[in-house]
This record gives sequence, C-alpha cells and structure tokens, in this order.
Amino acid sequence: MRILGIDIGGTFTDFVLLRDGQLTIHKLLSTPANPAQALLDGVATLGSSPTIVHGTTIATNALLERRGARTALLTTHGFADVLVIGRGTRPSLYDLHVQRPPPLVPAPWRFEVVERIAADGSVLTALDTATLTTAIQRLIADDVESVAVCFLHSYANPTHEEQAVAALEAVCRADGRPRFFVCRSSAVLPEYREYERTSTTTVNAYVAPVLDRYLYHLEQELSAQGVATLRIMASDGGSMSASVARRLAARTTLSGPAGGVVGALGVARQVGVSRIISFDMGGTSTDVALCDGTLPQTSASNVGDMPVRLPSIAIHTVGAGGGSLARLDAGGALRVGPQSAGADPGPACYGRGDQPTVTDANLLLGRLRTEAFLGGAMTLDAARARSVLTPLADDLGMDVATVALGIVRIANAAMERAIRAISVERGKDPRHYVLVAFGGAGPLHAAYLAAALGMQRVLVPRYPGVLSALGMLMADITRDYVQFLAHALDTLAPEVLAQHMQRMATQGWEDLRHDTNDALTMRADFTLDLRYTGQSHEISTPLATWTQANDQVAVLAVDRALLQAVAERFHALHQQQSGHALPAHPIEVVALRLKMIGTLEPAPWATIAASGEDRSSIALTRAATTQPGTASITIQAALDPQSAEMQLARLYERASLQCGDTIAGPAIVTQLDATTVIPPGWSAEVVTHGHLLLTRLG
Repeated sequence: MRILGIDIGGTFTDFVLLRDGQLTIHKLLSTPANPAQALLDGVATLGSSPTIVHGTTIATNALLERRGARTALLTTHGFADVLVIGRGTRPSLYDLHVQRPPPLVPAPWRFEVVERIAADGSVLTALDTATLTTAIQRLIADDVESVAVCFLHSYANPTHEEQAVAALEAVCRADGRPRFFVCRSSAVLPEYREYERTSTTTVNAYVAPVLDRYLYHLEQELSAQGVATLRIMASDGGSMSASVARRLAARTTLSGPAGGVVGALGVARQVGVSRIISFDMGGTSTDVALCDGTLPQTSASNVGDMPVRLPSIAIHTVGAGGGSLARLDAGGALRVGPQSAGADPGPACYGRGDQPTVTDANLLLGRLRTEAFLGGAMTLDAARARSVLTPLADDLGMDVATVALGIVRIANAAMERAIRAISVERGKDPRHYVLVAFGGAGPLHAAYLAAALGMQRVLVPRYPGVLSALGMLMADITRDYVQFLAHALDTLAPEVLAQHMQRMATQGWEDLRHDTNDALTMRADFTLDLRYTGQSHEISTPLATWTQANDQVAVLAVDRALLQAVAERFHALHQQQSGHALPAHPIEVVALRLKMIGTLEPAPWATIAASGEDRSSIALTRAATTQPGTASITIQAALDPQSAEMQLARLYERASLQCGDTIAGPAIVTQLDATTVIPPGWSAEVVTHGHLLLTRLG
C-alpha cells in the first residue's frame, strides 16, 4: 500500500508517505504565490503515489482575503438584504464603533425573484420566469462567475430552486460550457434559519470556482506523475473526492486543522489515552480542540465573521505561531501577532525576514539549534535574529534575551487563553486531559502551557511537525446529509422516520461507492436535532448506527422504544450542557442528520510499524563548550519559564531514542520536523510507536 498525505500550511508544506507500513516524512517551504508548486515539488521528490489525501487552505484564504469569484445571489422577492441584516447579536457588546465586514455579494448583484413557498412546502406563488430571465440577463451583462440560489423555505420544497438552477445552467458560453457556477441552498444546506442558510450557500458559491480551478490544474499535473486518486480533507475530519470538494468547497474551510485533530486523537489512542486537548502550533496560527474520546463535532462555525453551517470539528484558532510578529503598540507595550511573517519572507532567522518573530526569540533563547533545523537542510541565522530584536530591546530598555523571553511568554499567554476557551469556559477541567502537542512549534511551547494550566502530561507524537498530514492518512471518507422535519417527538411516526433513514442511507452508500474504488466498511450514524418546544437552539442527539459490509446492510428497528431512548439521551445532554433538564416538557424534532463514514480496508494508518528502531543518529549529550549567548552550537539554553538565564541542558536526537528511554529535564530533543523542550521539573519517556510522553514532576 502506498498513500501520501499532504498539508499546505502558512509556512511549510508537509508530506507523509506511507509505503508498506513504513513512514517517510518531508517538509518544504510553502509557495504562497502558487500553493501547488511546493506540493508538486514534494511529490516529485518522494515519487508518485496512487492515492493522495490533501489538506488545503485555498477556500479558506479566498474567503478571508476576499479573493473569491464574482458572486451573485438569487433570492425570494423581499429577501435581498438577508446577508446584510444577519443576526442581532453583537460580538463586542460595549463597542460603539463596530464595523461589520461587507457581505460577499454587493447590493447590485443581489437579485429578487418573484416566487414563494410556505414553511410546509406548499407553493404560495409560482416561480415568475420573467423576473428570473431579467436577473439572468443582468448576470450575463455584469460577467458574474458564480450564483447562489436561496429561496425561502426551499428546504421543505426545492422545486423553485431546481427550476432556477436549470435556467442558469442552460446559459452557456461560446465553447458550450455553462456560464455560471451555480449552487442551490437546498443542496448545500437544506435547513431552516434563513440567514445561516443564505450565508453558507453564498460562501460555497464564492469559493467553489477558486477551488475548482486549483483542483483542475492540480489533478492534471498529478495525473502526469502517475497519481490516480486525489482526495481532499474536509472540515469534519473526513476526506472526500475531489469532485465532491469542487461542488461543496465550503466543507474545506478547516481542511488542514481538521487533519491535525484526527492525527492527535489517533496517536493518543495508540498510547491508551482518550481525553486530550490537541495543540497545533504552526507558523501563522495555533489551533486547539478538546476531545472526550471522539472528534468534537459542531454543525456551525464562523470563518471571517461569516457563519458556515456545515459539519466541522470544533476547533478554536488564535493568531499565535512561530512566525507571529513582535512589535510595540502605540502605548509602548510589547505585542505578538496576529500578523505573521508567513513563508515569505518568514522569520528573520530564515534569512529573508526583517521583523522579529516568535521563532527568532526561541532561537536566541537556545531552544532551537542553528545547524539542525529541518534535519540540517536549513541553517538558521542567529545573527540576523539578534539584529531584528536589538531595536526592540533598545526601545524597551532591556537586553535581547529578556525581550526574547517576553515574546515567548506573550505568545504562550494567547495560546493559554485559547485552551481555556475550549475547556474551562465550557465546564471542562484541563487538568483531566493530556495535551497533545504538534505542529512545527507546538512541542517547543507545550510543557510551559501545560504547567500554566495545571496539566500533568504532554504527548509529543513521533512526527509532530507533520501530524496534520499524517492525520489525513487516518481520516475516513465521509459524507453528510440532513432532512428537515419540524415535528413533535411524541407524535413522530416511527415508520416515517425509518423511511427517511433508509432513503438517506441508500443515497449515502451510493455516494461513498462513487467516491472511491477501494474496499470500504461503511457506517451510517444517525442523529436527531432536538429541543424543548419554545427553544431556539437544538442539541444533536444520537439516534442509531447502521453498518454495511459485503453489500449487506445491518438495519436497526425504528420503533417507539427507540424514540423514547432518544428522548432520555436528550434530557441527559441538556442537563450536561445547560445544567438542567425538563423531562415533563414536550420535545420537538427539528432535523434528522446522517453522517456516512467509510473506512478503508485495511485502514492505512493501522499498518504503520512502530517507530524507534532507527539508530542512524547518535544522541548528542556532550558538555557545553561555548559561552552562553554565542551563535555556535551549544547545549546551553534558557529553559526556565521565568528566566532568560542560560543553563546546561542535555541535547538528544529523536531518531536515536528507543521505546523505554527516559529523559530528565532540562533537555532538548531535536528532529527533522520539530524541536521538543523538556523544562526543569519535567521528565519524558519514549512510549509505544516512538511517541514521547512528558510528565510534570511533583
């Protein structure tokens, strides 16, 4: 078996090749001007693979940087301003000068069509072809690329949207190709809540042409290199075919970070840990997620202040990474991030940047080795790092080492707040979890964050710098479906629910078979969105799981007993999330959801051989031969969280360590894709598969 995982990050593009149970990792600087270039260079270096799973930020960047397609909106007469009105919530309650970002679709391209469907799906006003034709003529005249079709209550009856899409797709260019990329809300998000449905469909229409162009050229290049299958990582922690990604590009807005959470949970399970907080610190940002044994799923997220109501992993992101820029604000206080040096020019120590970053600070504190970065493929310029930090130190009246420590501590504080946001603020005690640290910079900072949060253990995967790419090899193939119901649970007929479930599962199995020719074991996970009558929010409550193998479907009975069990689960979940339950209050079913999960047989990641046998390098434990503060190789570093003073530390090469080896802090462990810091008061043990488990002493 040969499969390649690729994650394009803000600073580096990561590659993990699984071949006959053995892993090969590779890293290249990302190429922001042409993200595919680094990917293709890496594939050429590693050799072609029949299957590639790719995490991409193309859709995310297009949305955040407003570089999407020229997009128009077709909507019901009277609803052209839904995107502008939005919700009445205020992100900053006492800010009197809040400025909301402009909508993706400007006013001249928001077209109203005369039609009306009621909430029960009945047609109140037939679709007026005259207003539709007028709108299409304007779209042609203004050279619009993409169109979002969002009619009122189309989730109950999509007929009018389907008619509008047919009319739009009938308009072709001279070469016979459709003039517009078209997506309808009843296919993207067949749910109620007009603003969220319109926003999600518009986001999809805005980014899909950009992702489509990227994937079209990428598939051509990869095909020439012998790649047969390209799958794209989705925000929910699964992967999908490139053809699905083209239609549902909004499903990729958390593509890369989702791979990291999948990988973190996978390696945690390998060492017998289920409750984790994943900590992914890359070059431009840090992503954190809390996992209670499973991937934390949510049906709603915000990207660039726009709601995207599609299944995704619940990930919290802050603008703190290795490339985060340090500066003084107007009041003379030291600030770090969210601006980043990115891959171009990158931190000053990379040789091109001219502003101080967190990576430069870590280098001057001795926590990074100048000659061992990327396994020696890249030499860090300590003199350049010192030169960009010196003006900052002069302005603050401090020495460079103290300012470097301050930069790191400020970045740590931002990341600590992010972890508290997903744990303490949600009633979870981080002391009961293991921090899984990865990303190029995660293991550098993890022990300090864990100590600040009272956490006792940190797990550093065998290959932390490329874990997101490795997670993509672990990811299942997934598809999501929803059926709007709006029905009282007590009077919902089990046979009607069973019909919906069977129809959705049949469609799901067909879609997964279409996505890949590989052998799959498929599972259908059904949930119901439930709420107490009168509430405006729902809780996704597990309903049933159906499995399929060898074309035989295992279907569970749907009866009144099953619905009663679901009601009891809902009461328990409501108690857990809100602190109270109302067992005597009627329950309303809002929607039926299905997540189709296809697992490859055999699962690629399950065949990975245990690491730790590679003894090609010798552990570096020699005594220090240079004075603190010099730019030459040294094993003196500032590892105390409160002091910039250099101290002796042992230096180890990760590949030389074997399972069972223990390391007492202070120590530094280097490897191709990351550097791990073991501060004083911590110890580390090499456990199964070569993972490194740090434990806080005392």
